[in-house]
Amino acid sequence: MFTKDRWREILEVLTSNVWRTIFTAFGVCWGIFILIVLLAAGKGLENGIKQDFGDIATNTMFMWTRSTTKAYEGLPMGRSFEFKISDVSAIHDNIPNMRFVSPRNRLSGFRGGNNVIRGIRTGAYNVYGDYPEIINQDPMTVTSGRFINHNDIREKRKVAIIGQGVKTDLYEKDENVLGTYIKIQGVNFLVVGTYKKNSNDGDGEEAQKEIFVPFTSFSQAFNRGEEVGWMAITANDGSSISQLKENIVNVMKERHKVHPQDNRAIGYFDLYEQYNRVESLFGALKGVAYIVGIMVLLSGIIGVSNIMLIVVKERTKEIGIRRALGEQPWSIKKQILMESIFLTIISGMTGIIFGSLVIYGINSLLDSVGPVDMFMNPSVSIGVVSGALLILMISGLLAGFIPAQSAIRVRPIEALRTE
Repeated sequence: MFTKDRWREILEVLTSNVWRTIFTAFGVCWGIFILIVLLAAGKGLENGIKQDFGDIATNTMFMWTRSTTKAYEGLPMGRSFEFKISDVSAIHDNIPNMRFVSPRNRLSGFRGGNNVIRGIRTGAYNVYGDYPEIINQDPMTVTSGRFINHNDIREKRKVAIIGQGVKTDLYEKDENVLGTYIKIQGVNFLVVGTYKKNSNDGDGEEAQKEIFVPFTSFSQAFNRGEEVGWMAITANDGSSISQLKENIVNVMKERHKVHPQDNRAIGYFDLYEQYNRVESLFGALKGVAYIVGIMVLLSGIIGVSNIMLIVVKERTKEIGIRRALGEQPWSIKKQILMESIFLTIISGMTGIIFGSLVIYGINSLLDSVGPVDMFMNPSVSIGVVSGALLILMISGLLAGFIPAQSAIRVRPIEALRTE
């Protein structure tokens, strides 16, 4: 099939009119180029948007209290209430498939007044009272020392884990922070660890300037008693927090005497639901990219088919002579199909190469200028490239099928009469 004579004939046919071949190939090249670039751009946008979620476990919801909007059981509307530490056990006892239920409290310092002192240096930072499980819901990299543990919780140890930004502000460049003390609103805490978070969004600076202390020592030091500011709740793998959140909220309404139809008394943010919306959005964008790219590619394939029809018309006499000399119709048909496939694949590979170079250039530019909001690491997978090659092969067959059929329909005697 792939003999030297056949390849020579293919090259002679395609180079007999170079400019016609180039313009025909451009349609296929441009179609596959558009497909590759659109998919890469969509992936870059997807990576950037998902990066804004950070490393927070996506099967998680956050829940907090607000004022009631309905009177209930003798209690007035507009009543304020707080979650209690006992609510954590209530959620575990009444709601199945709970992986983590983490009560949280916070002292707000970022963009506010200075609330942390070390020596003559001061700073304004968000200080969180947490349980050890929070590191699984809002992951961070512990760069030195350790994170909060359950012994800290039980013994109400006044220990703290500080962010890299806090370390930079309050310590000398090469100073060892472990074993030192910082004063948070007048209370001394021993630094036992440092952390770093990966974040490219607008709150990246704030994420590095946070301090984590045990929930129990936070409550004791800052007179919070049994109060809980809000909760981070994560469902087990295989269970959707979106399906469990209504039951969770109902349990809290019952415990705090909130009207069952008061939908504003308890606020929540369903990260899993938001993440799924983003997934659906980018699934739709990917579908649009495929449709646009394939439509552009299809126009190029139609161009190849039209040119191959012209080539067959120009070679009518040659085909007649070959038929008269005894060449089988399938052999002629195979030759036309090979020419069509060869032209299509070469054109498509050129488009893939140029698309890859563009993607490489964009990634190099992003590496040099740093992260760009909502766009990072545009790329296409090997599966997409393999799929594009498969599309090219099928397209080449389709583009050559009609011209090949036209070629074998020519009767030798009529072909020989053609001028």
